[in-house]
Formats: sequence, structure tokens, C-alpha cells
Amino acid sequence: MDPHNAWLEAGVARVAADPPSITRLFAAAGRHCAREEKEAARARLLLALPAADLPRYVDDLYRHGDANEKLAVLKALPQLPIGAEAVPLLHDAIRTNDTRLVAAALGPYARHLDQPAWRQSVLKCVFMGIPLAVVDRLTDRADAELAAMTAGLRDERAAAGRSFPEDARSLLEV
Repeated sequence: MDPHNAWLEAGVARVAADPPSITRLFAAAGRHCAREEKEAARARLLLALPAADLPRYVDDLYRHGDANEKLAVLKALPQLPIGAEAVPLLHDAIRTNDTRLVAAALGPYARHLDQPAWRQSVLKCVFMGIPLAVVDRLTDRADAELAAMTAGLRDERAAAGRSFPEDARSLLEV
């Protein structure tokens, strides 16, 4: 068995038997798993937690994690039986200037964002130059208010002599 897989399998079993162990194991995944496997490994560790413990550990791991650990938590949220309890983490990620965190916050779990927060988040993507392809259900949720907000940003950028992202032009036609 691959040593990375052996470490992960042992870690998953450990978290299931001893939930507090996730604190060390979640961070250690960065050292024990291949680069392209770190997020998936961290998601597996989260999925090993008892459902009742998930909200507390998800919040703790996100708030005390480095950017890669935060990203792993955000990307794992749609897989977790957690309901809307982690929405405050999305709000935190959206307030950052880390394009990876903002983009991850607008993935499938963003279905739990209320419409005003979702609109502001989409506008932040436009402002930051984050491709709108990362926004889950963009065409389903886009509305006239978002179109008006986007038009205002377009006009502001034009007045400042700045470009406007091509992918955002579709938001103007809602």
C-alpha cells in the first residue's frame, strides 16, 4: 500500500474513534499527502467525524487553519452533512483578498447564502477578476438587482479607464 494511502486510512480510522485527533491530522495532511491529494484527504478526514461534531470542528479547522486548510474546508462543505451552519465561513472567505478562498466560497455550498450576500460575492468576483465560471448556479440565481449592481461597477471602471471582464457582460443582460 502507498505510504500516503496508509497514512490517510489510519488517519480516517483515528478521527472516527477519536474526533479531537482531527486537529493534528488535518494539518498533517499537508505533509503526508501528495500535493494534488491534500484537499481530498482533508475532506475524507472531515467525513470521518461524527455528524454531531462536524460544525464545531469545521469552524475550528477553518478559523485556525492556514490558507490551504481553509480552502480544503470550503471545498469540502458541499460533501458534509452540515446544512447551512457553515455559512459564516463563507462570509469570512468572501471578505478576504485571497482569490482562491473567494472562488471556493461561491462553489456549491453557496446555495446557503442569502441573495443579497450572494450578489455582493459575485460582484466581488467581477471586481477581483475571478472568472465567473467558478460561481455555482450563476445563471439560476442572477437577477435584475445583480444586473444593476454590475452595471454600476462597469460604469465606475469605465470612468476610471479600467477594463471590465468579458465574462461579466452576461450579468448585464439579466
